[in-house]
Amino acid sequence: MARVALLFYSALIVVITPLLLLYLLLRSHKDPAYRQRFAERFALKLPEAQVKDGIVLHTVSVGEFNAAKPLIKQLLQQYPHLPFTITCTTPTASVAIEKFQADQQQLGKKVVHCYLPFDYPILMRHWLKYMQPQLLLILETELWPNLLANCKALAIPTLVVNARLSARSARGYRRFSLFTQPMLQQICQILTQDKNSARRFSVLGAQRVQVAGNVKFELDVPKSSTQLAQSLKPLLQGRIVWVAGSTHAGEDELLIQAYQQLKVQFPQLLLVLVPRHPERFDAVAELLQQQQLKFVRRSLNGLPDASTQVWLGDSMGELLSWYQLADFVFIGGSLIERGGHNPLEAMAFGKAVLSGPHVFNFQLVFQLLQQQQAYFKVTTAADLVCTVAELIQQPELAIQTGEKGLKLYQQQQGAVARIMEQVHYLLPMAEIKKLSSANALAWFDPHFYPNFEMAYFQSDYWQQQGLVTGQSKGRNTVWFIRQPNGQEAVLRHYYRGGLVGKINKDKFWSEPAAQSRAMAEFSLLWQMRLWGLAVPRPCAALYQKHGFSYSADILIERIPDTIDLAHLLQQRPLTNLEWQQLGAVIASFHQHQVYHSDLNCHNILLDNQGQFWLIDFDKCAIRHAADYPDQSWKTQNLQRLLRSLNKEQQQLPVFHWQRDQFAALELGYQQAGHGQSQQKSQNRQSTN
Repeated sequence: MARVALLFYSALIVVITPLLLLYLLLRSHKDPAYRQRFAERFALKLPEAQVKDGIVLHTVSVGEFNAAKPLIKQLLQQYPHLPFTITCTTPTASVAIEKFQADQQQLGKKVVHCYLPFDYPILMRHWLKYMQPQLLLILETELWPNLLANCKALAIPTLVVNARLSARSARGYRRFSLFTQPMLQQICQILTQDKNSARRFSVLGAQRVQVAGNVKFELDVPKSSTQLAQSLKPLLQGRIVWVAGSTHAGEDELLIQAYQQLKVQFPQLLLVLVPRHPERFDAVAELLQQQQLKFVRRSLNGLPDASTQVWLGDSMGELLSWYQLADFVFIGGSLIERGGHNPLEAMAFGKAVLSGPHVFNFQLVFQLLQQQQAYFKVTTAADLVCTVAELIQQPELAIQTGEKGLKLYQQQQGAVARIMEQVHYLLPMAEIKKLSSANALAWFDPHFYPNFEMAYFQSDYWQQQGLVTGQSKGRNTVWFIRQPNGQEAVLRHYYRGGLVGKINKDKFWSEPAAQSRAMAEFSLLWQMRLWGLAVPRPCAALYQKHGFSYSADILIERIPDTIDLAHLLQQRPLTNLEWQQLGAVIASFHQHQVYHSDLNCHNILLDNQGQFWLIDFDKCAIRHAADYPDQSWKTQNLQRLLRSLNKEQQQLPVFHWQRDQFAALELGYQQAGHGQSQQKSQNRQSTN
C-alpha cells in the first residue's frame, strides 16, 4: 500500500508540473531569481564532483538557514574532512547561504551550495546517487516523500532536526496518512523542538522521535551584524527606537496607524519597519508616502536625521542589526493569521517583545514568555498605542521585560549539542578514508593502514611478501595474513552461492557502492565496534566495478588466540556460566537490533580471556523496530544457532553438547535483556 501511495504521489507531481512552473513564473515577476537556475531544480546541473560522500544539510528558506548556523559551524568543526553541502528552495535563502559560503572560504573552510531538486522520483534518485551523502540533515519539517524514499533505498541516513509540528499541521498529516505515515517511518531519527511535537509525530507513525530542543535558542550573531549596529548607533542618539520585524500586508497599516498617534506625544520615537518579503518593499514605501510620513530607505543608503519618522529596512540579512539597535521589538506575522515569526532573536539581545495574538508557529516559546510575563500581547492598533506609550514612559519596564526574555532564552539552550550526539551516531564512519581508481573504490581505516594500497586485496601480494600465515579452505578460500604493523588480518573475497554460483562465481549485479556486499559489512562492523559489541575490527573493503556487475573483497582484523564454538565443543563442553555469557553476548547484539543472517556455531569465537565474539556479518543488517515491529527475527536467530548445534552433534563422533544446555544460554539472554529494559526505564524516569 505504501508503494502504491508513493506512485500516486509521484504521478500527481508530474501532472501538476505546469502549475508549478506557472507559480515560479508568477513569483518571478516580483523576484526574478525564481526563474533562474532551473537546471539545478531539475537536477540537470549538479554540484562539483568533490562534494560527494559528505554531509548534506537542507534548509527551506532564510529563516531555517539562519537558525541552523550554530549547527552548521559545529558540523564544519567536527567533520572538517567531509564535503559539506547546503541546499534550499528559495532565492532569499540562496543569497544568505552564498554570503555565508564566502565568509567560510575566507576561514579556509569549503561549503557548497545548490538548490534541492524538485521531488520527482527520477530526479531525486539521480541527484542522490550522484551526491552519495553519508548523512542528510533536514531542518524542521521540509519532508518530501521521494527524497526520503530514495534515501532509504540508497541506505543514506536521514536526520530531521529542530522539527516542529503544530496541532493544525498534524491534522493535515493525519488526513493524508496513506502518504505521510510511510514517509515518517523512513526517517532514521526525528529530533523535535518540544514534547508536544514529539508526541504528534509518534501518533502519526514516526518510530524514532526524541526531544532535543530548539536550535534557535543558540543564535549565531555574525560579526558583520554587530559591526553594522555599532556604526549606525550614533545616528540614533536621543531617539527611542521601535523595531517592527518581519511584517506582512495588513500589519504595516496597523503599525503605521499606531505610529501616527504616538508621534504626536513622542516625537523622538523612530519606527524601523522591516517587511518580511523583498517583493513588498516598494509597496510599503508607497504606503508610507501616502501617509505623508518622513521616511528613508535603507536600500538607498538613506540615513535618518532628527526629522525622520520611519526608517524602512528594505534590505536583506540585516534584521539582527536592527534588533540590536531597538529599545523594544514588535514581532511580525502575528496581528494577522500568519502564525507569527521568531521572537528568539529579539530575546537574545534582551529586548522587550510585543506580539499579536496569532503565534501558533512559535506557540511553545510564547507560552514560556507568558509564564514569565516576559512579553506584551497586543491585538489592535489601540493596544499598540497603549503598550508602546507605557514602554516609553517606563523605560525600566522595557529593560526588565527584556532581561526576563534573555534569561529564558539562555535556560533553553543545548539543542545543538544534543543534535551533534545523534549526528555522531549516524556518521560512524566519518574517519574512514577512501581511495578510488577508474573502476574501483576502497574504504580503509587510516589508523590501521597509514599507507594503504589497492594491492592489499590481492592474496598474491601477501604471498610475495611472505606474510601469509595460513588459510581456511571451506567452501571458498580465506587468507590469514600478517600486516606491516604486526597484527593479523583476514582477507576474504565474496563469492556467490547456490546454483547461480556454479555459473557466476563472484560477480554481483551493480548497485551503489555503499550497499555492496563488502561496504555494507564494513560499515556494519564499524558501527558495532562503536557500540562496543564483540566483533572484529574492519580494516578495508573493496568495490570493483565490471560493466553492469561488481566484485568485492574485505580485510578484517583477525582476533588472536580464538577458537570457534564448533571446534571447541569437539574438545570440551562449555560450563553453564559460559553458556549464559554467550546468551548475554547475543542479547547485546539484539538490543542494538543487529540481525546475524547466519548465526551458527562456526561464527562464534571464544578467546583465551573467556570473551565470546561473533564473526561473518555478510548479508547481515540492523533491523529497526519500525520495519520489524514483531521482533520475531530475534527468536529465529536463536533457533538458527540451536539447529547448527544439533546438526554438528549428529555429524561428529565427539561433540560436547546436550539440548538441555541451551536453557542456560536462554537464561543469560533473558537476564541481559531484562537488565537493559530496567536501565532504559531508569533513564526515562531520570529524564522526566
